Amino acid sequence: MGKVKITETSLRDGHQSLMATRMTTAEMLPIIETMDKVGYYAMEVWGGATYDAEIRFLHEDPWERLREIRKRVKNTKLQMLLRGQNLLGYRHYADDIVDKFVELSIKNGIDIIRTFDALNDTRNIRQASESTKKYGGHSQLAICYTISPVHTIEYYKKLALEMESMGADSIAIKDMSGILLPGVAYELVGELKSILKVPLELHTHATAGLAGMSVLKAIEAGVDIVDTAISPFGGGTSQPPTESLVRALQNSKYDTELNLELLKKIAEYFKPIRKKYIDNGTLNPKALMIEPSIVEYQLPGGMLSNLLSQLKAQGAEDKYEDVLREIPKVRKDLGYPPLVTPMSQMVGTQSVFNVLTEQRYKMIPKEIKDYVKGMYGKSPVKISNEIKSIIIGNDEVFTGRPADLLQNEYDTIKNEIGNLAKSDEDVLTYACFPQISKNYLKEKYEMKDLKKTEKQKKSKDEISIQNIEVIF
Repeated sequence: MGKVKITETSLRDGHQSLMATRMTTAEMLPIIETMDKVGYYAMEVWGGATYDAEIRFLHEDPWERLREIRKRVKNTKLQMLLRGQNLLGYRHYADDIVDKFVELSIKNGIDIIRTFDALNDTRNIRQASESTKKYGGHSQLAICYTISPVHTIEYYKKLALEMESMGADSIAIKDMSGILLPGVAYELVGELKSILKVPLELHTHATAGLAGMSVLKAIEAGVDIVDTAISPFGGGTSQPPTESLVRALQNSKYDTELNLELLKKIAEYFKPIRKKYIDNGTLNPKALMIEPSIVEYQLPGGMLSNLLSQLKAQGAEDKYEDVLREIPKVRKDLGYPPLVTPMSQMVGTQSVFNVLTEQRYKMIPKEIKDYVKGMYGKSPVKISNEIKSIIIGNDEVFTGRPADLLQNEYDTIKNEIGNLAKSDEDVLTYACFPQISKNYLKEKYEMKDLKKTEKQKKSKDEISIQNIEVIF
């Protein structure tokens, strides 16, 4: 097969998985140019929860982060993660919003857009993929890997071929929970490589302790690209560590040829940043621990801590194991959806309700009802009439593409936010996160005006001093 390519995830999924996406732009920028010299195939720097965390907690402009990274990266492709028709939010958006978001992502510096749908419903990724290609980007379509009676090797082969026929420039296996067993990785990659003409990438998590073994087996089976994270933000609920894989493959036919000296330098840079977030409690050491039982429950690592927090708030920590046992039952009821955002949160929350109320489906979130009504897309397995009746009664189920129910909405949203938005990027921020973006935009421009005023004042002071010096 030759050299294996590496996508570095520390600037997106690495810190998202371990510490809730709290690394700041200022902490990233000093090391970017060094990372650009390593020889990575790509660096994942944007998408997922980065956008939300920046405006909600860090009070930063996500678009500005992307532009600043792009300025410093000359040799490496920049990659982002997109939730298909959901973009970075939790609802479906009209096609014009998806198109505009993709256009501006590429314009601001993204090369590769990895697009997935939580249900593997290709109708929900078509628009994003077409827009990516329309604006000159690389469209990588991702298969959400999960385990169920319906999710067989043949299922994944059929899905991959459909994605390739849609124009995918590459295909990714997205193992969001870290449940891909090494033997299955070898078989799945081998089967996909035998039918695909486009490159194949593997994304997994080290949560269950399987990732290193699965990545090696995938490489032996012919995978083209694998995702890793530099060691301070690798392992645990993140990706396997970059340096470890690079060393493991050295002097073999799979040698990545990445610069280990630069990788060491990057790791040393990030170590004190990791320590800062451990010390302030943002990075819980539990996120670095191995949890083999995740294969049974199939939840992404971050969801385990979220569930524990929910139960703790209700004074019901003792119900934790009960909830974990309920999750596979709810997932089966709902047609075996892959447990990835937003389905992981939805299934987890419903399981908590079922356990705490001591009656299954006594309390049902609106999102679960909408899912059963077909508003998120097609479930992998048809939901039984009994469960439908319990959750939505006699309500009709929509079988089309959910976004077809939506009229173009960009102009409407732009009018809603009005003068608070100074750019198309601001309008998209409001579209994705309407509840928090008004305050964010207000503070953003107030801060800019304050800095401008201070700069002008400083300039006047300097002029007056110069004038005084001339007088004397």
